[in-house]
Amino acid sequence: VPLVESGGGLVQPGGSLRLSCAASGPTLGSDAMGWARQEPEKGFDWIAGIYSNGSTYYADSVKGRFTISRNNAKNTVYLQMNSLNPEDTAVYYCASGRRRSTSNPFGYAMDYWGKGTLVTVSS
Repeated sequence: VPLVESGGGLVQPGGSLRLSCAASGPTLGSDAMGWARQEPEKGFDWIAGIYSNGSTYYADSVKGRFTISRNNAKNTVYLQMNSLNPEDTAVYYCASGRRRSTSNPFGYAMDYWGKGTLVTVSS
């Protein structure tokens, strides 16, 4: 499986979680990797991306609370999520891409997707 997410779970409001995404095979060395989420009965949000030059993208909804990072030696991308609130409850997906695109806020066509990990923020 090219992308495998982990680290989801149940957390109280105000708490933190760190998601991990392990890349393998065709996703190794991707120019862009990122996280998106599917909220219950809501749309699909592109929330954070990181690029081969080290630059990052954040959606306004998570800016200042979430941090995306990349460990190339471990072929892993992380999403540190702080100050979580119930509106952050969603299935979080990791994605990777190599081709530039204007079809989404990441600026890349995300060719590979993980199966997702559920984050539930609730007291």
